[in-house]
Amino acid sequence: MNKYLFTTLPSNDLGLLTRSLPIAAELTKRGHQVVFCSPGESPSKLIAEAGFDNLVPRHPVYYLLAAKPEAGSLYRMLKAGRQDFGSLSRFLGQLVRAMPTKFFPTTPEMWDMDHLAALSGMLSERFVRTSCEALMALVTDCGADVVVDFSNPYACIAAKALRKPLTTVIQADMHPASRGFIWWKERPPDLPTPAPVVNRVLADYGLQPITKTEELLVGDLTLVVGMPETDPLPDSADITYIGPILWQRSGTRLPDWIESLSKDKPVIWAYSGNPRYVKGIRTPVDSAVVLHACIAALADEDVQVVLTTGHHSLPKEVLPLPANFRHELFVPGLAMADRSDLLIHHGGYGSCQTGLYTGTPAVIIPTYSERESNARRIAAVGAGEFVVPIEQSRGNKHVPVEELRAVVRKVLSDPSYARRAKMTGDRLRAYGGAPEAARLIERLTHG
Repeated sequence: MNKYLFTTLPSNDLGLLTRSLPIAAELTKRGHQVVFCSPGESPSKLIAEAGFDNLVPRHPVYYLLAAKPEAGSLYRMLKAGRQDFGSLSRFLGQLVRAMPTKFFPTTPEMWDMDHLAALSGMLSERFVRTSCEALMALVTDCGADVVVDFSNPYACIAAKALRKPLTTVIQADMHPASRGFIWWKERPPDLPTPAPVVNRVLADYGLQPITKTEELLVGDLTLVVGMPETDPLPDSADITYIGPILWQRSGTRLPDWIESLSKDKPVIWAYSGNPRYVKGIRTPVDSAVVLHACIAALADEDVQVVLTTGHHSLPKEVLPLPANFRHELFVPGLAMADRSDLLIHHGGYGSCQTGLYTGTPAVIIPTYSERESNARRIAAVGAGEFVVPIEQSRGNKHVPVEELRAVVRKVLSDPSYARRAKMTGDRLRAYGGAPEAARLIERLTHG
């Protein structure tokens, strides 16, 4: 039996959890132990519901994510174990020293993983070094035999530095052989890269230098979700496609009020994900624009809208909801998509795969470039359409209401979108999904 540590990019989203939990469940069935490191508030709820332990490294970013950065969080940290003000003072000092000046990206146009890493803290050597050290300590302290990572470059460095077997599960556009997130344009030559900073840290661990961040996400075994038609990579890439990886806890069902919705009117599932990543601060990856756009476009349409936010509270500025809208914090995704005639979402990879898996067409409002990449792939296979928000002053985004309404009507009225979604989903299933991923991960260490 092996002990597997599952690490994810430390964001307060459910996408990477819906990808990692099914594989964790399969490994558990095979007799292995799995623990997680994904401390965001919403991921933590999903991990707990699935019955797995969730560990938090000794690092300020992880503590803030676990505590939820808002008024009272410092008090809760003290109450939870940081019981004296000397400890709090040292913690705040570590936070100020380790965190880069700009931790959240300031533009929705992120060209690839390397560019995103530069915009999200990896230009700070202190931040990179302390992040890696915290994760190395976690790997050692928890006694992990194998690290299975989902898009966290610091965890990949930690596993490689400790000479632990590393499996990475990534999207195709995060692989070094891909054209990145904005593959339909030529990449500018002068984008910032964290490679020189990261290489100084890698040298101290006796690891080979990189030319771009994507190289960190290549493990001893690299699994790519999707398939060549939806997630293309050159034949030279040393990867294995595993199809769709989606999570729904056994025995879960939709709330009764959703089950009893009228069969005579279309059901639209509108999923925004996290409306606001930081309270009081607008970031380019926020999905509040999805909420505002759906309400403006669908309030007077003859449809039933189920609005969910993935365990995130609904912003007060969208209340009260129109009469044809109902809000639920969280629903089992596969069941909800199967009950729906149309999905409207933010373009997250998991949401895209959910629609394909259930044969449900989509209208996507991508909030930044990685999500626009996913949206364009869905449109390319004929399983949906997308409307890109327009950037306005002070970081505001706007979706043309008439355009969105027209696209929704088009997709609902044309059965070819659902037919193509189902055809694509059927092909995806042939790649094996979570059971095949677990088999390959187990084989890595068992030979």
